[in-house]
Amino acid sequence: MKRWREKKAARSQKRKDEGRYNFLDVLTDVLIWVPELVILPFRLIYLLFRLFGRVFKDGFDSI
Repeated sequence: MKRWREKKAARSQKRKDEGRYNFLDVLTDVLIWVPELVILPFRLIYLLFRLFGRVFKDGFDSI
């Protein structure tokens, strides 16, 4: 009976810890977000050039 209570207590403790944000989660988030933050300015510049190119192209087509 004593072993059963110990196992039950260990399971309930494990369930409580499952919702926590641990170091591995932080490391994973950092490894995902750093490349995104580095690439973002270049993507925005590329999209702005495409936008201006389409605006000028459509503007010259209407003349």
